Amino acid sequence: MNSTEYKQCVKCVMDTTTTLIKFDEEGICNFCHDYDKLASKTVNRPKEERYKDFELSIHEIKKWGVGKKYDCILGLSGGLDSSYMALIAKEYGLRPLLVHFDNGWNSEVAIKNIENIVNKTGFDLYTYVINWEEFKDLQIAYFKASVIDIEVPTDQLIFASLYKIAYERNIKYILSGNNIRTEAILPADWCFPNKLDYTNLYNIHQKYGKSKLENFPKLGIIQRNSYYLSGIRQVAFFDKYDFNVNDVKSKLVKEFNYQTYPCKHYESVFTRFYQGYILPKKFNVDKRKAHLSSMICSMQISRSEALQELKNPPYPESEQMEDKAYVLKKWEMSEKEFEDIMHLKPVDHKVFGFDKPINQTDFIYKLYMFYLYKIAFPFGIKKRIL
Repeated sequence: MNSTEYKQCVKCVMDTTTTLIKFDEEGICNFCHDYDKLASKTVNRPKEERYKDFELSIHEIKKWGVGKKYDCILGLSGGLDSSYMALIAKEYGLRPLLVHFDNGWNSEVAIKNIENIVNKTGFDLYTYVINWEEFKDLQIAYFKASVIDIEVPTDQLIFASLYKIAYERNIKYILSGNNIRTEAILPADWCFPNKLDYTNLYNIHQKYGKSKLENFPKLGIIQRNSYYLSGIRQVAFFDKYDFNVNDVKSKLVKEFNYQTYPCKHYESVFTRFYQGYILPKKFNVDKRKAHLSSMICSMQISRSEALQELKNPPYPESEQMEDKAYVLKKWEMSEKEFEDIMHLKPVDHKVFGFDKPINQTDFIYKLYMFYLYKIAFPFGIKKRIL
């Protein structure tokens, strides 16, 4: 096949706008085959097996939480996945501390959804407000770097804040909203897969940022190892539980008077603008193809329905222009500077380096472990949490 020839999968809606796509003799792409392999081990297992694992996870969390104010932490964005996780937590008697990461880009709909969820569930809400000036500088640095995944600062800092709060409050479990049925398909050239890589983030900011990042929670390889050794664990439910998007929306509307969004992750104004404007125009990436393809593979939508949806813009162009004006105002950036950066050639994330794996024979690693075992946690790493 000529490298310039356009081709689309006959089963899903993934196409040659990703360089990583391959097709079998029947015209079915590698992403469909990868989904089927993953699903056979997870969401397509017999319901009895999945629910047994789900109930075991609930039991373990409750058992650990006996006598404690909270038995888990849940990051709540107001989006579909985290909102449904809050509903499940309520229905099954968990006692999470809801944590909302406020990076300055909340939509009014997301704020209202969070308010309704808190009022209905009675769960405590902790809002982690990041330093706006520093976060703005980091976002602009990513934009100037011309890397594809400008959402890394938000994604990395969400997890960094969750782990930080879990550690400070001595909470072992972090509920994760990972969802295979709607998120399994996402080409590695459409994002930065190593979203928690602190070296990559640090180097991008060092080159293109202006201010110091003094008030940020870190989640580099050392921090991740520290949190893991201290016993903190993520728990994902949705691969064990039933998750049909239309059913989930109906339940959320009924229980929380929930307002839905036109596309996945549009609870954030910036994410909406990034996915609906920057990605298509600068990188020729329509992320809806990945989400819709996952839903096709999980039989929640037909291919014809997905193709029909893709005929429309990601969201109305008039709203895109409103979001553009809002982003430029918040970034304090001129339209000329914005457009100049939009026309720069994309740059691969790998240019900015990656976290170096810890070598257990290194002197620094041995010194670090001595610190953990003898100074930070002299009575045992596990006992700090368990």
